[in-house]
Amino acid sequence: MEPSKKPLNVLVKQLNANIAVVLKNGCEYKGKMIKCDGHMNILLEGATECREDQLITNYGNVLLRGNNILYIVLDMH
Repeated sequence: MEPSKKPLNVLVKQLNANIAVVLKNGCEYKGKMIKCDGHMNILLEGATECREDQLITNYGNVLLRGNNILYIVLDMH
């Protein structure tokens, strides 16, 4: 696999972009990714929590633990 196509490298290129993160429990968080690390722990700014396309609540900053993430949607507009 090319170094630029590794999942962590692709994720790092999306810093300061809006993303959506779906957790294994079905919760979805949307916000601006301001940090991520080697374990794919992600810090979202201005995060919202949704479940089944229904807004649950708004947060300031949210830290999502990498091992709870099911998938990440990049380039949210």
